[in-house]
Amino acid sequence: MNRNYSLELEKLMSDSSNKGKSLFLHSCCAPCSSYVLEYLCRFFRITVFYYNPNITEDEEYFKRVEEQKRLIEAMNDRGTADSSAYPIEIIEGDYEKNLFFDSVKGMEACKEGGERCFVCYELRLRETARRAKENGADYFTTTLTISPLKNAGKINEIGEKLERELGVAFLPSDFKKKNGYKRSIELSKEFDLYRQDYCGCIYSKMERESLAQNKL
Repeated sequence: MNRNYSLELEKLMSDSSNKGKSLFLHSCCAPCSSYVLEYLCRFFRITVFYYNPNITEDEEYFKRVEEQKRLIEAMNDRGTADSSAYPIEIIEGDYEKNLFFDSVKGMEACKEGGERCFVCYELRLRETARRAKENGADYFTTTLTISPLKNAGKINEIGEKLERELGVAFLPSDFKKKNGYKRSIELSKEFDLYRQDYCGCIYSKMERESLAQNKL
């Protein structure tokens, strides 16, 4: 039976007892987080956790994390005129690209969206859940489900497994629904954000470059 994770989140947010609770939000990048932050910041006290060891080129990593910080600063500035929006905080995790390479060893040839990506989802979500518990957050979740290229069902499955394992509540989501992905594109233009065309790992980049070459 297919679950409607977007509706599950709406129901949770309709419960006023959850308003103002703390959310530890893993972000993959500024563009994907833009709509998620706009959508959730009036309900949750959000700490963005930027943890992406899958970004395997240093220059790309630091470019993306600076865009994330710039977006949060801009959204907080905009939010000062909106008393209903909670300020957004950010914590940058360790940049552990060797951990990513070790985790996906033997899966280098997997196509994007397959088993290698599932391992990567869990790598990032596990650290998010661990840090959420360490920081006493009420919930944790990720922006990853906003992408049409990401498997929202698998991401939620991993999140719920980690909830049971680590004892911190996972917030269900499918942020691409309700025109979330479309809105993220609009906000990216509004804030002039750098939008990358691959997830960050070298294997994804090579696959994209190969597909582009084959079209020539």
